[in-house]
Amino acid sequence: MGIRGLMSFVEDHSNEFFTDLKLRDTKIVIDGYALFHRLSFNSNLELRYGGDYDSFADIVQNFFESLFACNICPYVVLDGGCDISDKKLTTLKDRAREKIQMAHSLSVGGSGYVCPLLIREVFIQVLIKLQVCFVQCFSEADRDIMTLANHWNCPVLSSDSDFCIFDLKTGFCPLNSFQWRNINTIKGTQNYIPAKCFSLDAFCHHFSNMNKALLPLFAVLCGNDHINLPIMETFLSKARLPLGATSSKGRRHHRILGLLNWLSHFANPTEALDNVLKYLPKKDRENVKELLCCSMEEYQQSRVKLQDFFQCGTYVCPDALNLGLPEWVLVALAKGQLSPFISDALVLRRTILHTQVENMQQPNAHRISQPIRQIIYGLLLNASPHLDKTSRNALPPQPLAFSEMERINKNIKTSIIDAVELAKDHSDLSKLTELSLRRRQMLLLETLKVEQTILEPIPASLKLPVAVSCYWLQHTETKTKLHHLQSLLLSMLVGPLTAIINSPGKEELQEDGAKMLYAEFQRVKVQTRLGTRLDLDTAHIFCQWQSCLQMGMYLNQLLSTPLPEPDLTRPSAFNTLNEDIWRHTKYGGTLYISRLYSGSLVHGLCQQLLASTSVESLLSMCPEAKQLYEHLFNATRSYAPTAIFLPKGKSNSKKKRQKKQNTSCSKNRGRTTAHTKCWYKGNNRFGLLMVENLEEHSEASDLE
Repeated sequence: MGIRGLMSFVEDHSNEFFTDLKLRDTKIVIDGYALFHRLSFNSNLELRYGGDYDSFADIVQNFFESLFACNICPYVVLDGGCDISDKKLTTLKDRAREKIQMAHSLSVGGSGYVCPLLIREVFIQVLIKLQVCFVQCFSEADRDIMTLANHWNCPVLSSDSDFCIFDLKTGFCPLNSFQWRNINTIKGTQNYIPAKCFSLDAFCHHFSNMNKALLPLFAVLCGNDHINLPIMETFLSKARLPLGATSSKGRRHHRILGLLNWLSHFANPTEALDNVLKYLPKKDRENVKELLCCSMEEYQQSRVKLQDFFQCGTYVCPDALNLGLPEWVLVALAKGQLSPFISDALVLRRTILHTQVENMQQPNAHRISQPIRQIIYGLLLNASPHLDKTSRNALPPQPLAFSEMERINKNIKTSIIDAVELAKDHSDLSKLTELSLRRRQMLLLETLKVEQTILEPIPASLKLPVAVSCYWLQHTETKTKLHHLQSLLLSMLVGPLTAIINSPGKEELQEDGAKMLYAEFQRVKVQTRLGTRLDLDTAHIFCQWQSCLQMGMYLNQLLSTPLPEPDLTRPSAFNTLNEDIWRHTKYGGTLYISRLYSGSLVHGLCQQLLASTSVESLLSMCPEAKQLYEHLFNATRSYAPTAIFLPKGKSNSKKKRQKKQNTSCSKNRGRTTAHTKCWYKGNNRFGLLMVENLEEHSEASDLE
């Protein structure tokens, strides 16, 4: 939620409405959605290249370490899926359009704020790593945050102006005045974070000691995310609202000031609401009254007791229970093990495909992952009979239909997508977790069109990213080139390089080689940030890969992770590596995704590989990284179109021959043909393999 213009209004009166705090030795309830957006947009992070997740993970970790240093105990509360009533749909569409415009601006060198696609997943994984308590609510979290903070008598940290309306016992600390980077000390021993706390009492005192109970009516009259009635303009134009002092912030601040001064004359909400309705046509009054009263309830205490979740692990949401969803689904949603994307698909049969910084002239990057989503929808089809009424309100009577809100050019459109009907034993969501690991893994890999044998040499933590990359390569609409694949695989080496550097017992020569390669990657990343122009086609290709990874992760989660979840955060400590470092996962059975994908690094490597650098020369300094790269490349190249391995001059002339060979080569995917004649460009054996005899080559065929 949020009242338009209210946050800037109260900040203009900071001396009157805020008190200074030295925050320490306390619990604090944090609006997770507001926090990760704030840290994304106010930390000088690169937003054009699809996410520097390593830098973001560092910032999130630094934030919470600042809290720990001041003995502040954080409890993070995240929004879940869309509200069952779907009353924010108009607001969601408006924001989706704004996001498209900002993404377009970023794509052509302008400014804008668009969260990278996997930022929420990175944020959650940092919380898990740091053992920060968090919960994912079933729908919007504001009321649950307020109720928990009042139960514990502690402040709320957010940037949402709705917390200026909630009656919070200990107050609301805005994120933009929360100086977590500037820890101070009292008497040399006690650390604290300087902050400001909004005082609801001071706010109401400023407006003639108005009744706090009037503020929810003020919020809905002013217009928030849940309600924006055009007919209210009739009231606002006729009421002749007293402005009081003039405002320099324009019409919105004048409206806020006028409404507050006008409402301050009434003793209670009932009296004020009756006076509002007098200005409206009689035929509209009853309907408007019902809508306003319903919206005002959003500022009342929640029935959800989050303290039970944090203390006992029990999450009970009446709205969720009424839908009759399987218990394991509710638990997984609360623990953040399933995404709000799954919740939206379950409850509303509608999902939102978030726009990335991509080529707006091309079909949106999520088109490539649609087949994965269709399997996800198929698994959710028969979740509960109680969902029928809810989902059918949003869709025509089509038993397999789900709707997707997606970008079309520079606007949004809702498309109808049919779920894939699955076998009977896969169609009962309540029993999905009872399927054997083998069957769940088989369904995942069949969806990604990848054979299990191809993943055998791959470390467990990289199996899902590699499988997703194979899926990505099989779709010709990606227009993937060799340097795209090379750059992506090289970026997957960053986590293992960190493992080598941090591992005790390694020979100095090995450690030095890893440090040199890691330093080179960091140099490339920094150089890319220094004003390099965005290659839109390359950006679009990697946006497609991120979409595949995101949906691959969601399907993997829904199937109770038959493959290890790729962890998007950086590793901080590792156990000793054994000699077979790449086949085993002793360096951490999960891969931290901030070390799996860094947009600036991947784009920078693309530019270097196109110019003069070869993979061979990059990896020559670190034999272990070279060995892992070879495993990754061998697994993925058997799914890549043959054309990406051909010299540029030969590519076009052999397209027809390649098409004929694709089918005949399918039986040999992943196996080396004895008679294949290869030649090499320079000394590079990994990724610059050129095929002389196309008829006998099977390793690099695109089979779809």
